[in-house]
Amino acid sequence: MTIAIGDKLPDVKLVKATENGPEAVQSADYFKGKRVALFSVPGAFTPTCSAKHLPGFVDKAADLKAKGIDEIACTAVNDPFVMGAWGKSGGSEDVTMLADGNGDFAEALGLTMDGSAFGLGKRGQRFSMVVNDGTVEQLHVEAPGEFKVSSAEYMLEQL
Repeated sequence: MTIAIGDKLPDVKLVKATENGPEAVQSADYFKGKRVALFSVPGAFTPTCSAKHLPGFVDKAADLKAKGIDEIACTAVNDPFVMGAWGKSGGSEDVTMLADGNGDFAEALGLTMDGSAFGLGKRGQRFSMVVNDGTVEQLHVEAPGEFKVSSAEYMLEQL
């Protein structure tokens, strides 16, 4: 079953990419007490993710925060070292990289996809959501191959 607006996020382990290396965090703890703009990409360093998705949230970080977002986070079914490297190469300190290395978070959300045809295996779908104190306030899931409703620009329009 896919997560829906009004649902609490599932409590699973994610790994935050930090300057000091990987740091395990429980999703319930991470999202508690703040309003987070979360976006998910099928993979770090992939074309649309690197050219449009991450740069959009980097560019619009101040605008999102001006609309009541406390933190911006990106998740992908990648290991924390890849997420950390991607954050260094194309991100900013305004975007927290959360590795979902085994896909547990994507699976618990009901938002997985099969990228086997491209050699990617099981991945998380492209989506964005606003999470307020652990509860889904907005949810925008992309149709396969699209990049519209999960963008930072679209999220800003909805806030």
